[in-house]
Amino acid sequence: LFSRLIFGTLYPAYYSYKAVKSKDIKEYVKWMMYWIIFALFTTAETFTDIFLCWFPFYYELKIAFVAWLLSPYTKGSSLLYRKFVHPTLSSKEKEIDDCLVQAKDRSYDALVHFGKRGLNVAATAAVMAASKGQGALSERLRSFSMQDLSTIRGDSSSTVPPSVTVRTSSKQSQPKTSRSASEGTGSSGK
Repeated sequence: LFSRLIFGTLYPAYYSYKAVKSKDIKEYVKWMMYWIIFALFTTAETFTDIFLCWFPFYYELKIAFVAWLLSPYTKGSSLLYRKFVHPTLSSKEKEIDDCLVQAKDRSYDALVHFGKRGLNVAATAAVMAASKGQGALSERLRSFSMQDLSTIRGDSSSTVPPSVTVRTSSKQSQPKTSRSASEGTGSSGK
C-alpha cells in the first residue's frame, strides 16, 4: 500500500505537475495516459482485491504492474492506452456520453424529488412540533389560576379586575370570576 501510494500516485503527480509547469505537450500527454490507465487499474483493483487477494504474490504483482506502467523503458501506460483504451473509448464514446447525460438528468431529477420530499417532511415535522407546543402551552396556561397569573406579573397584592377573561375552551366565553359570581347568585336566587 505504501509503495503503491508513493510510486503509483505521488511520483506521477509530481511529474505531472512538472509537465504542466513546463508546458511540454509530449510529457503532458504521457502523464495523462498514465492517469487514465491508473484510474482504470484502481477501479478494477476494487473488484479484483475481493476475489484474488488469496492468490500468491497478488500484492507484489500489483506493485510490479504499477512499476511497469511508470517505467520509461517499457512505457506500459502508453502501450495499454494506445492498444486498448483509446480504441475502445473511441468506438464507444457516443454511447458513454449518452449514458452520462442520462445519468446526470436522472440524478438531478432524483435530487429534486428527494429535496421536495425532504422539505415536506421538515415542514410536516415543524407544523406537528408547533401544534404540540401550542397545545402544551395552552394546557400550561389553563392550569394557572388568576391569582397565579397576577403573581407572575409581580402584582401579588392586587386583585384581578373582573374584565380580565381567561378562556379555557372555545365553548366557555364568560370570565371565570363572573361565572362564579353568576353561579352564586343563581343558586341563592332559587
